[in-house]
Amino acid sequence: MYSPLIVAEALLNGLMLGAVYALVALGLTLVYGVLHIVNFAHGAFLTVAMFGVWLAWSQLGMDPYLSMILIVPAMAALGYAAQRWIIGPASRGADNSILLVTLGLSIIIQNGLLALFSSDTRTIDTDYAFQVVELGPLLLSFPRVVGLGAALVTAVVLWVILNRTDVGRAIRAVAREKLGASLVGIDVGHIYAVTFAIGSACLGVAAALLMPVFYVEPNTGAAFVLVAFTIVVLGGMGSVVGALVGGLLIGVVESASSLWFGDSLGQIGIFLIFIAVLLIRPTGLFGARQ
Repeated sequence: MYSPLIVAEALLNGLMLGAVYALVALGLTLVYGVLHIVNFAHGAFLTVAMFGVWLAWSQLGMDPYLSMILIVPAMAALGYAAQRWIIGPASRGADNSILLVTLGLSIIIQNGLLALFSSDTRTIDTDYAFQVVELGPLLLSFPRVVGLGAALVTAVVLWVILNRTDVGRAIRAVAREKLGASLVGIDVGHIYAVTFAIGSACLGVAAALLMPVFYVEPNTGAAFVLVAFTIVVLGGMGSVVGALVGGLLIGVVESASSLWFGDSLGQIGIFLIFIAVLLIRPTGLFGARQ
């Protein structure tokens, strides 16, 4: 039986890890909310961002957190270009085609990374990777504390963009009624690309937060996106608030499961909660009822 102090530390650290999971899920749910499709290239884009953080550290000597100033705009540009000039034209607006195009793009990116970097894992050595923050008697991982703060700031910035800017209003208009939005002069293709750009920028932030404590190889993103898919469905497809709350919940559940069942079975709790929520509320915690 674990002491209450150990349990509290595990749950708080899980909450902070869940914030980074939520960042990965935010981009996925935003794209679904506007385009109503699942972006299968999301994991490959996360891997690209993580390699970008590693290159900024190894070639330019940039701290992973500082590298956000390069990686976030670079990922936004990549997301915009991919949707505007590859995914959109290749799919010709058909949802089924978009799924296939994003899946094909994912395979191309993964194999391109494999050719460039081989299958070796890359890590970043920082002074603060194993530092802790003392919160009374609790010891919290410093990188996870930073991750929680950055995730909350990113969520607030995303909320401001979606609710207080013209671009955000256009995104919400296209998500609600694409034809009506085009009739009032909104460039739907541009808004699709902007949505991809915002989702990819979130991945840039997530990559910078992950690299001090994780590794990267060409297939790394797939593991995180599997959890992100679970978070998106759990929180409600297309719900930004659901992605944030779902991510925090999943982080706590995973940490608790790892504590009681061991690291190898840490994710069993995630899927048990996932199944329970779908049985009780199939639309997810914050999804709109049909």
